[in-house]
Amino acid sequence: MSTYVYGITASSHPSLPEGMGGVGDPPSPVRILKEGELAAIVSDAPEDLRPKRRDLLAHQNVLSEAGAAACVLPMRFGSVAPDDNAVTGVLAERVEHYRERLQALDGRVEYNIKANHVEEAVLHHVMAESADIRSLAEANRQAGGGSYDDKLRLGEMVAAAVKAKEAEDAAALQRALERTADAISVGPESTGWLANVSFLVDRGSAEQFLAAVEQARKDMPHLEVRVNGPLPPYSFVEPGPTEPAGTAASGADTGAG
Repeated sequence: MSTYVYGITASSHPSLPEGMGGVGDPPSPVRILKEGELAAIVSDAPEDLRPKRRDLLAHQNVLSEAGAAACVLPMRFGSVAPDDNAVTGVLAERVEHYRERLQALDGRVEYNIKANHVEEAVLHHVMAESADIRSLAEANRQAGGGSYDDKLRLGEMVAAAVKAKEAEDAAALQRALERTADAISVGPESTGWLANVSFLVDRGSAEQFLAAVEQARKDMPHLEVRVNGPLPPYSFVEPGPTEPAGTAASGADTGAG
């Protein structure tokens, strides 16, 4: 039976709630494997594991319960090792790496911030800030809409101005929020978002961070800002092997999913 890994923690981690279930149908009992100073939160891995909503929520629930008691390095959904021995082998082999990460992330959570433009509002901004765009728009209006080339030129100018505004606002938003965070991790670009950034925040400073988000919304009302968190610090767990050298497992690397 393969072993499903939820996260890595210290061997002194308080016990999980009795009877906690994890992924699978029926849910596999969650247990803890200890190796020296470290421990792994695991269960048996179902043979037909897929990223279904039920199992995604189960994975998240185990991490939330474990993270509420002490620091846990979260694993991505689908992290599977060949067996328990492979997991404890990693703990023994990577003890210094995981111990350092546990110390660095102790008492901290992740907030993911995504932002995009409110279309009408940002168009108002770029029109107000560019005399050239205003001039061409007015000339087109007086010409009954303007020629095809003039319409195309206006569209290209507006698109370029919006693109520049996206970069400007992404940087401004990051500056406004990073003051109340311990670290940042810029996520991959995704369609529809001008910013996708995760912030590592001390639990005791979470209210200050969220207040900074609200202030940014007031200062930049042309942005739609979405907050996801508090989360386990997926984006701040530096990748490391999750099984001893020379073995192979599926999906077993740490980091944000």
